Amino acid sequence: MSTDEGSFFYEKARLVFRDGTVFEGRAFGDVKDVVTGEVVFHTGMSGYQEIMTDPSYRGQIVTFTYPHIGNYGVNSDDAESKKVHARGMIMRDYTDNYSNYRAERSLAQWLKSNGIMGLFGLDTRKLTRYLRDNGAAMAAFGTADAETLQEAAIGATLIDDVDLVAEVTTPRQYSVESDGTQDRLIVAYDFGIKQSILDNLCKLGRVQVMPASTKASDVLSMSPDGVFLSNGPGDPSMVSYAEKEIADLVGRVPVFGICLGHQLLCRSQGAKTHKLEFGHHGANHPVKDMTTGKVEITSQNHNYAVDARTLRSVDVTHVNLNDSVVEGVSLKDKYAFSVQYHPEAGPGPHDSLYLFARFKELMDDYAKKK
Repeated sequence: MSTDEGSFFYEKARLVFRDGTVFEGRAFGDVKDVVTGEVVFHTGMSGYQEIMTDPSYRGQIVTFTYPHIGNYGVNSDDAESKKVHARGMIMRDYTDNYSNYRAERSLAQWLKSNGIMGLFGLDTRKLTRYLRDNGAAMAAFGTADAETLQEAAIGATLIDDVDLVAEVTTPRQYSVESDGTQDRLIVAYDFGIKQSILDNLCKLGRVQVMPASTKASDVLSMSPDGVFLSNGPGDPSMVSYAEKEIADLVGRVPVFGICLGHQLLCRSQGAKTHKLEFGHHGANHPVKDMTTGKVEITSQNHNYAVDARTLRSVDVTHVNLNDSVVEGVSLKDKYAFSVQYHPEAGPGPHDSLYLFARFKELMDDYAKKK
């Protein structure tokens, strides 16, 4: 059996769902008896470090459908936040022999230093089919026996019943240095914001990041040129405190939302959201821009979606070609728009980076109007 720098043998471990379904494999990283979380699958071929540090994966155990994980190691630059937010990771084959000029250490070393366990050697094709048939589901994995793991899975709190945004948002406001003009001020609501989103916003102006519970009156007192609603984890209905504040901002300042920010913008206008069977997690989702007819290949990570039947006074601008989920909306008369997917694409294709330029144009047009 293989070892991580000869420090330990990979221990036998299991993944057990509430219904008793068992998948067997080997544990690595920070090995534990029991870890619980909601199991989802991600179809991207790379970007495991970005995915694990994305706050949107809070409370989830990520199954990678691409079979070979760990081959390029990890580095200091690719993290989307300061810590790992996913509960764990699952893959078919793990390699400790990484090769990349940017790599600083192995995936196993990185996981261990962050207190996270991984599981490899599973039949991830069978696991993905299980999730497609049964939906994203609570489970437990670790070195404990199957009965103990099943009991832990049954007793685990559903992440749908938790305000995960409160766990990942910044406790206090902070400023991010601009890479471009200093003339614009963008206030960003942090529902679990990614570093790559901040990098793109900083090209447009000065960015002030605010806690998720920030009042609209406090934002407006700053006289921002635009307001950004970030991505984030969990059920948008658990962040109802943000809906009223967003409603008070719409029409008074340009607004751009991504992922959870998209759902909250729609909910602030009276729309409803619902949980998808197994969510969208990957870097290859085709989305049609209804305004141009063009198709974008997009990066996505969300368990919830906007119910198109409940949209009022909102133009649908983008639609998922796989399942017709609403992927973008526009409130033309109120200088607000949002998309369900991730134009910053960390990881993923860069087809949708133009949306940040669209936000800039929206802010400039609104400034002329004033």
